[in-house]
Amino acid sequence: MTVVNRSVVPIRSREDIVRVRQATRESAVVQGFSLVDQTKLVTAASELARNTLDYGGGGEVEITLLSEPSRRGVRLVFTDKGPGIADIDLALKDGYTSGSGLGLGLSGAKRLSNEFSIESRVGEGTRVTIARWR
Repeated sequence: MTVVNRSVVPIRSREDIVRVRQATRESAVVQGFSLVDQTKLVTAASELARNTLDYGGGGEVEITLLSEPSRRGVRLVFTDKGPGIADIDLALKDGYTSGSGLGLGLSGAKRLSNEFSIESRVGEGTRVTIARWR
């Protein structure tokens, strides 16, 4: 796997969520994603950026453009130093929320991605990695 490009977008305000959406869409366009795949990736990125801000107290996303012989992709790694997630399985259930949202952020992002992983330690923070391929 070859890394074509890598950038980092801080997530500290609502305006940064818009920047994450824009940077994700630009990355998907560069990689030749269809409009449907662009929308899926941008929607997942928006949900995860919002979670990073609302539940993690802010953080960043690293956006990486990937290339393999038979496909191209975009990987997004969201990290925060927030309170962490005590029960990841519960947090991934549709409808579960620890706040005022609909409880579709993590589970929705997982469904919209080709690859999804989450690591979290209570008191240390959370890292969510997604990737979409074309």
